[in-house]
Amino acid sequence: MLLVKSFKFSPIQENTYILYNEFNECAIIDPGCYFDDEKDTLNEFITANNLTVKLLLNTHGHLDHIFGNKMVSEKYKLTPQIHENELPVLAFATTSGLMYNLPFDAFTGQYDFLQPGQIICLGQNELEVIFTPGHSPGSVSFYCAKDGFIISGDTLFKNSIGRTDLPLGNHEQLIESIQTQLLTLPASTLVYSGHGPVTTIGYEKKNNPYLQ
Repeated sequence: MLLVKSFKFSPIQENTYILYNEFNECAIIDPGCYFDDEKDTLNEFITANNLTVKLLLNTHGHLDHIFGNKMVSEKYKLTPQIHENELPVLAFATTSGLMYNLPFDAFTGQYDFLQPGQIICLGQNELEVIFTPGHSPGSVSFYCAKDGFIISGDTLFKNSIGRTDLPLGNHEQLIESIQTQLLTLPASTLVYSGHGPVTTIGYEKKNNPYLQ
């Protein structure tokens, strides 16, 4: 069974997730830790729970989701994994940081590229890579069918959807991704979003004003 621990990091209030199992293996998804004390908070949780970090995953490449990529990669000797379509987004991230007055030391190494439908294993636990572009061109979500949850990045929020007014965003593509890739999941599926509270697929189908 995968347990989900969330942290709210940076002035942008991004949700960073640690997924971990009973064998103390974990994956870090979208490390948005910006300040040193936030990086300490993330690492202290890992140490306190005796976790071994096996995976560094990104739903997409916007700056608030990758602030901590360099630190996590270097500390735990991991290669970040992201969809290849996010390369132009990643290339703009440091410039975007300056625009938002949030300069940061970005990861500049090689990435491993995720493929739609790929199964990522964390021990005996599986995450399916679901391709959900629209908020950005290579956005993905990570679905754990066995434990009934999905990490949706900035694709779907409680009562809202991801922005598409940023460079390379596409509103029609985002709506299609949500309708065909997310709302087809079981209604009880928990949705852990990139910002805001946890929701469910069933709730969003009934209540999300952008999806009616």
